[in-house]
Amino acid sequence: MNQLDLASRHAVVTGGAAGLGFAIAQRLLASGATVTLWDRDSDALARAAGELGAGVRMVAVDVGDHASVVRAVQQTVAHTYAVDVLVNSAGVTGPNVKVWDYPPEAWQQVMQVNLNGLFHCCREIVPLMRARNYGRIVNIASVAGKDGNPNASAYSASKAAVIALTKSLGKELADTGVRVNCVTPAAVKTAIFDQMSAEHIAFMLSKIPMGRFGTPEEVAAMVGWLCTEECSFSTGAVFDLSGGRSTY
Repeated sequence: MNQLDLASRHAVVTGGAAGLGFAIAQRLLASGATVTLWDRDSDALARAAGELGAGVRMVAVDVGDHASVVRAVQQTVAHTYAVDVLVNSAGVTGPNVKVWDYPPEAWQQVMQVNLNGLFHCCREIVPLMRARNYGRIVNIASVAGKDGNPNASAYSASKAAVIALTKSLGKELADTGVRVNCVTPAAVKTAIFDQMSAEHIAFMLSKIPMGRFGTPEEVAAMVGWLCTEECSFSTGAVFDLSGGRSTY
C-alpha cells in the first residue's frame, strides 16, 4: 500500500459501516487521517468502528433526511476541530426491473439516498470548508451514470445526477481551496450485490474488458489520493474505475 499524506486531516465517510465506505475509511486511517463514519445502521457502525480501531468516531445518520444530516454535522464538529474531507459513499441500488415496471416508491428511495442524501451532506459541510478555505469532497458515482444500465434506471439516473452535481459544485468552488471530484467504478463486489439479481450481476461482468469485478481496495486507493492536498488542480472531474469499460 502506498502511503498517502493525510496526517492531521479529519474525514467524514458516509455509508462508512460497510462496503466501499468501510474500505475507504480504512485507507484514510492508514494514511494518517482520523475518520467519522456516518451510517444509518447503528449496529454495523459499532462493528466497523471496532474493526477499524483508534482514530474512528461514528454517528448514526440517515443522509436522505436533511434534519438528520444537520444533527450529524453538529455531532461531528463537536468532537473535532474541522471536517477536511467528505466522501459521499452511501447508496442503494434499487430493484432490477424495466422502467415501466419500476415501483414509484422504490424510485423515490433510490433518489432520496443516492442523490438527495449527497446533496444534503454537501450543503451542510461545504460552508465549513469554505470558512477555512480548504476541503476535499469525493462523490462515489458509477459507470452506470455514464452508460445507463438496463434494468437499473433509478440507480443509473441517480449516479448520472451525482456526476452532474459534482461538476456544478466543483465549478462553484473552483476559486476556493475546496476541490470536488467523483469516481465512476464499474461493479465492485460488496454486500450491495445482495440487492441485485444474478442476471444483472452477470450483465455487469460481461461489460468489463478486464473480465473481473473491481475490489473495494482499488476504489479506496483512488479515492484516498483525491482526498489529499496533492489533488490540487483537479476539480469537477470524473475518474474512471471500470476495468476498461468506460474510458471517457
